[in-house]
Amino acid sequence: MKSMIFAAGLGTRLKPITDTLPKALVPVGGKPLIEHVARKLKASGVEESVVNVHHFADKVEAWVGEQDIMKMEVSDERKMLLETGGAVLHARKYLEGCGHFLIHNVDIMSNADLKWLEEQVREDALATLLVSNRPTKRFLLFYPDTMRLVGWHNTDTGDYSLADKSLKVDDCLAYGFSGIHVMSDKVFGLMDEYVAERGLAVDPEAGVKFPIMSFYLWAALRMPIYGVVAENLNFLDVGKLDTLAQAEEMFNDMN
Repeated sequence: MKSMIFAAGLGTRLKPITDTLPKALVPVGGKPLIEHVARKLKASGVEESVVNVHHFADKVEAWVGEQDIMKMEVSDERKMLLETGGAVLHARKYLEGCGHFLIHNVDIMSNADLKWLEEQVREDALATLLVSNRPTKRFLLFYPDTMRLVGWHNTDTGDYSLADKSLKVDDCLAYGFSGIHVMSDKVFGLMDEYVAERGLAVDPEAGVKFPIMSFYLWAALRMPIYGVVAENLNFLDVGKLDTLAQAEEMFNDMN
């Protein structure tokens, strides 16, 4: 299986560290975040990965060139940060034709069983999202009977979006998203349709910018996007300064 590591972000929540270092190379347990993710992917059977770069792109690209964990390609977003959906579409040449591929945020540390996640992928799935019942303010919403994605809900602001307008938020199951998901390479054709229908501006060289969740909600009524609930998920978003110490503890506990 192939994978893509989202590593292009500006890391603004990790300032001032990210004033001189890309988020992907912020160390935890003496190793950069991207190495933890890459080794987890490798241990789960992933043989090839794509890494998108933007902030301090040269430094991430140099790390990719020096690592010997697996075969890695660089998807260059130096000209424009494309957000998560645009990043996948921009990496199309590396991922299309592989059947399906795993997406992993570079700033996520967890005990997630990625082999198990791949085993949960249904044949008809456009995407399979690893979710959990954990404290958060931002939830994904699913049909109770099928666990098909139907929307999102921010309990802090009260904002929500439902692809199926006949539903209410309380009709749905709500889970926290892990930033880990498996996509069918059928997404590329649908992404082309999404970009055209929305009239999004496409730069012939840089690509097109859009968030993956907006695309997922648009696509959810066209092809199934399922949630898979991970029990006892130990999950940490290492994107903030106050979580770095927790990340060190997690690293020590897992090693």
